[in-house]
Amino acid sequence: MTVEVISLGCRLNLSESEDLRRLLGAERDLVVVNSCAVTSEAVRQTRQAIRRARKAHPAARLLVTGCAADVERAALGAMPEVDGLIANTAKLDPRSWNVPPAPAPVSSQHTRAFIAVQNGCDHACTFCVIPQGRGPSRSVPVAEVLHDAERHLAGGVQELVLTGVDLTSWGHDLPGAPGLGVLVAALLDAFPALPRLRLSSLDGVEIDAQLFELLAGEPRVMPHVHLSLQHGNDLILKRMKRRHSRADAVDLVARLKARRPDVAIGADLIAGFPTEDEAAHGDNLSIIAALGVVHGHVFPYSPRPGTPAARMPQLDAATIRARAAALRAAVADERARWLSSLIDVPQQVLAERDGTGHAQNFARVRLAPDITAGTIVTVIPHRISEGLLA
Repeated sequence: MTVEVISLGCRLNLSESEDLRRLLGAERDLVVVNSCAVTSEAVRQTRQAIRRARKAHPAARLLVTGCAADVERAALGAMPEVDGLIANTAKLDPRSWNVPPAPAPVSSQHTRAFIAVQNGCDHACTFCVIPQGRGPSRSVPVAEVLHDAERHLAGGVQELVLTGVDLTSWGHDLPGAPGLGVLVAALLDAFPALPRLRLSSLDGVEIDAQLFELLAGEPRVMPHVHLSLQHGNDLILKRMKRRHSRADAVDLVARLKARRPDVAIGADLIAGFPTEDEAAHGDNLSIIAALGVVHGHVFPYSPRPGTPAARMPQLDAATIRARAAALRAAVADERARWLSSLIDVPQQVLAERDGTGHAQNFARVRLAPDITAGTIVTVIPHRISEGLLA
């Protein structure tokens, strides 16, 4: 008897998958696929994971939850491998799984603890299907976040990662509408021995003044800012219904780097959005160097059901693939230059279980085999090997 939880997609799903493992225990023969629906490729990977899971566990009960369980409900429910679907908004409710709501000790598969502090989204980006699978924005109150963090820290975790669908909207639905900076400050104050606090994807226009100060000057907040950027052209940003301009992003990063020169910038970028011409694609390419994007998540645009962008004039698949490849190459060039600048520079690295670890700036570092997972060690890299500092 065993329970396996297969997590796909974002860091929020990773956090929720850990919660599911604690919730479900091990006294049943069950496989849960915690799915993703952000792109058509993510849905394809979900279907692939379902088929692999059924082949590996032919006698187990196989249930699907996550965003695709809502957005692609009919298609996934019709798969012969699937025994049932659990609504994404109900997946952490013990009643959905017919188990008692008894807390269990922390037992993470990761050396970092992912803490979900926000869920859902109130915005209406024209390409995004996630609000259909996650619902409106909801914030986890400070006291609950502190309790969750305390459980993880009691288990020896050295780094907390705050996650959410729209992380920087945290607090908008709480009394007084505090900004995310309030939560970050509360965590740092409550746990002065916490070595590292990292934030997942941020919407630059929602970074409040207190959060900016913490990102720019607090040593325990990691120098790694990943922006939900999406594009580098103003007209495409408007058609996406994003709330920032190219200039806004450039200004934000310039101000951060002026205060904290070692900050590493990441960004989500969409290639081949409907109506994107060569000039717009050029702006998308050039924003990578303008911001110094060294952690890039490039998504080839794919129309998602029920979204306004799916009704816009579409680019052909070959053009989208080519533009995505060009964006990835530009990020790779920027990343290679950045990694070279870190040679012979001491890095504080949190060891993972695969013989590598993450520096404070999220650079991946190859470690000696005797380094214990979950410890923070000082490493002076002397070369780059297969894209890793070593």
